[in-house]
Order: sequence, then C-alpha cells, then structure tokens
Amino acid sequence: MDFDEVVRRRRMVRTYDPDRAVPPELVDKIVKHALRAPSAGFSQGWGFLVLTKAEDRARYWQVTTEGHLGDAPADEGWHGSWLDRMRAATLIVIPLSNKSAYLERYAQPDKGWTDRDESHWPAPYWHIDTGFAALLMHLTAVNEGLGSCFIGLPAARVEAFKEAFGVPPEFSPIGALTVGYQLPDKRSPSLRRGHRPVDDVVHHGRWAG
Repeated sequence: MDFDEVVRRRRMVRTYDPDRAVPPELVDKIVKHALRAPSAGFSQGWGFLVLTKAEDRARYWQVTTEGHLGDAPADEGWHGSWLDRMRAATLIVIPLSNKSAYLERYAQPDKGWTDRDESHWPAPYWHIDTGFAALLMHLTAVNEGLGSCFIGLPAARVEAFKEAFGVPPEFSPIGALTVGYQLPDKRSPSLRRGHRPVDDVVHHGRWAG
C-alpha cells in the first residue's frame, strides 16, 4: 500500500472478527517492524509482550478491566459493548518501556553524563521511543489490511497486569495494541469534534500570539 494511503486509512478500529486469527507471519512482521523505531542513544529500552493464545488474551482483559466487561448499558460506556467488541481482537501487543536502560546508556562515556540522574531528561524518551515503536506496529497492521487500536491500561491495574504476565519490575506498559481483521465498526463519538485546522496547530518560524 502506498504510504500516503496507509496514513489516510489509519484509524482506531474497535470491532474485530473473532474467528480470523492474524497469521503468524504477519504477527512476526508487525513485531519486527517495531524494532525499526528510533531510540535515544540507540538505547532500545523497550519490550513487547505478544498475546495470540485465547487464554492469554482472556487473562489480559480479566486483569485490566477489573471484571466489569459487558455490565454497562449498550450506550458504548467504558465497560459496555465497546470493550466486548475490542476483546474479539485475535492479537494483542503490549509495548513496555524500560527507563533504566536509558539512564544506564547515557551514563556511559560516549554520552557525557556521569550519573543516572533523571533530571537530565527534558521528556521521558523511554516512553516516547516505545510509542514510536507502537505506531510502527499500528501502521504495519494497516498496510497489511488489518485493523488495530491503541488503548491505555487503567493505572490501578498496571501492577496486576505485570504480576499476571511475569513482567520484570523495570518495565512499564505504555498501553496495548489490539490487532485483527475488522468487522463493520462504530465510529467513536469523539470524531465529531473534527480535525483542528492546520493553521491552529502548525507554526512556521515562530509561535505567533
């Protein structure tokens, strides 16, 4: 698919065919493309938990939704049919960032810092770089004719998630990417807001008041 077409087609898909698994070769391609993301100092402080087995995906939804799936009215509340449709995705990839890998990398001689003080960093690049990797996986899914959606993990459920899947303490999930063959989808009500005009968000030369 032409890159412009990939960008044009990119959207968050929330309705999947539960009977069509993502082929192993596409799972492999999606994850390997994540490794092409940039990372500060080539720290590569990320990890990716790939869930393809039904029991693993069921465990993910169980530990991250606090047992509320499907108990809301059918008005697309957080725990209503929105999540019932999302959990039909046959692939879930959870990107995780590792801050310590960055602090360690930039304490090495070729980077000039002599300590691991987090205050050196103007932004949490461990999360940013892992987000880049997630976007590459998302765009790869689109290019392969798949649907995907990036979602957050409830903060209160992060530790339960890490315990359930044996995630080392230094890794933090930045979200989860659901992937699968999409069915006719319901558009998010948030899209009614429309895109902000280019002139409102793009500033050439200086940020005029």
